[in-house]
Amino acid sequence: MLSSALLAFNQLFTKPFRSVFWKMLGITILLLGLVWVGIESGIEYLLTLEDFLPGWAETVAKVITGFGFFFGLWFLIIPVSTIVAGLFLDQVSHVVEDTHYPHEPHGRDLPIMDAVFQTIRFVLVVIGVNLVVLLMIPFLGLGIPLFFIANGYLLGREYFEQAALRFRNQTELKELRARHGAKIFIGGVLIAIFISIPLLNLLTPLFATAFMVHVHKKFTGSKPVNTL
Repeated sequence: MLSSALLAFNQLFTKPFRSVFWKMLGITILLLGLVWVGIESGIEYLLTLEDFLPGWAETVAKVITGFGFFFGLWFLIIPVSTIVAGLFLDQVSHVVEDTHYPHEPHGRDLPIMDAVFQTIRFVLVVIGVNLVVLLMIPFLGLGIPLFFIANGYLLGREYFEQAALRFRNQTELKELRARHGAKIFIGGVLIAIFISIPLLNLLTPLFATAFMVHVHKKFTGSKPVNTL
């Protein structure tokens, strides 16, 4: 898994990735800014209605406000990166395949509606799980290990599915995931670690997508011909 992660990381700043790099980075920053402004405005409004809020809603609002900008962006980068990765999945995959697996056929581009549905479904799950994790952080630091466990599973599964579905149907995907579940989880933990690093985490959509393309290729017996 580490070798695949290093291949993906080393390719982030190379010339073939340059165009998609800037587009993904720009859209990630834009979405983070828009979502944060929306959440901040919503929280300010909710706190003006403090007397009418149920206890749990007031607690959530105060926790988010207390953690402030840094932890807010740390939380938001996961769903935002998932959206951006879905937008550029095929472009990133093509670059990785052309660079490292030039003699193998490309995977098929996912139909737009399938990609949109899968991305929306996963974003909603990620937001729900990480809200629970965020609320657990004040309690004995329990949220920190939960963050890596929960997101290791979720991110590993989602990014691996995106890479594998370009080559496989759902039945084949389930069999492959069952066979390599532990490794996919470890891969997800590596992505979660990447997300936890400030500034570098803005590149999560690019890194995670490229990483899981390599992981899927490795599971199917392919070897990269260019290790940069």
